[in-house]
Amino acid sequence: MLLPTNEKQFGFWKMRRSGSSNITIANLLGISRQAVSKALLVMDEKIESILRDMANANQIAIEKINAERGILLGRSIPFHTPAIIFVSDKHGMQVWYEHDGDCGTCQRYIECIELLWDYATELGIRIEKTADPTKMADELFMKVKALV
Repeated sequence: MLLPTNEKQFGFWKMRRSGSSNITIANLLGISRQAVSKALLVMDEKIESILRDMANANQIAIEKINAERGILLGRSIPFHTPAIIFVSDKHGMQVWYEHDGDCGTCQRYIECIELLWDYATELGIRIEKTADPTKMADELFMKVKALV
């Protein structure tokens, strides 16, 4: 199942994840609170299903899921390391394995920094500026784990 980013309910889900209440979403969009609640229930089910599918595809044993935040915590079976799967509005579904990277020599250095900053911003999490994506990831995901 693909992440339904073009669906209206996904917009409601993003608004709620950013801290908007159901009544605020309803008032902003001129619809009933019940319509927002129903749409969010459907979207939470879709998000959880997609997170579970991604965990299965990546051989990650699930420990915790928070569909409202779009976060799955688990452990990679083949890599024997903690893993996190998350929904990013800008970057889609992402799988991140806890590791000590050699970021200075990695071709994806800039991509990693952008992904981490974008995701922290989406969740409203402040992280310290550093040139080391591994340190950024450690700080961000420690804070993300507290949300789950």
